[in-house]
Amino acid sequence: MQGIEESAERVLARVPEWIWDGETLPVPVEAIADDVFGLLVREVDDLAGAPGAPALGPEQSFSGLLLPSLGEIWVNRLEALEWPPRRRFTIGHELGHWCVHRNGPSDGAVYCRSASVVEEAPAASEARPARAPEEEEANLFAAALLMPARLVEREYRQDREFGGLCERFDVSGAAMGRRLHKVI
Repeated sequence: MQGIEESAERVLARVPEWIWDGETLPVPVEAIADDVFGLLVREVDDLAGAPGAPALGPEQSFSGLLLPSLGEIWVNRLEALEWPPRRRFTIGHELGHWCVHRNGPSDGAVYCRSASVVEEAPAASEARPARAPEEEEANLFAAALLMPARLVEREYRQDREFGGLCERFDVSGAAMGRRLHKVI
């Protein structure tokens, strides 16, 4: 999984300074998607209506999807309104698919169920649900993109207050907790 971390670092290294100076937080993930990769980020009410969307079971929904042929990332509007940091993570997750998986066996649309875009660790009493390796890699890419290791280390040294870290990186507590566990 180290290759995923390095892939995110390479993306951040090629972001023009007029978009991001490499230091200021939070990392502007939507501007990176748009200005670096030419991907339009759209908030959509019903992602299940996207071209070729697979059928969902009861109580399932999509968090986001990547439509490579259209150059678009679609984000679940209701999740984005309720949890703005989730929106950022979903965009990072879909960028992970674009950067890491796009040249794989299928360049078709990538649909990510809410359970696949996971920022949080399961409770101690819960088993982690099995996810496809591509989904886990996209989650790792999103975390590394939104919370670059060197900036997490820097910010943690300056102020270990957990809520402040979440606010500065504009991520959920669950995403920050997992990242701190990996980086620190």
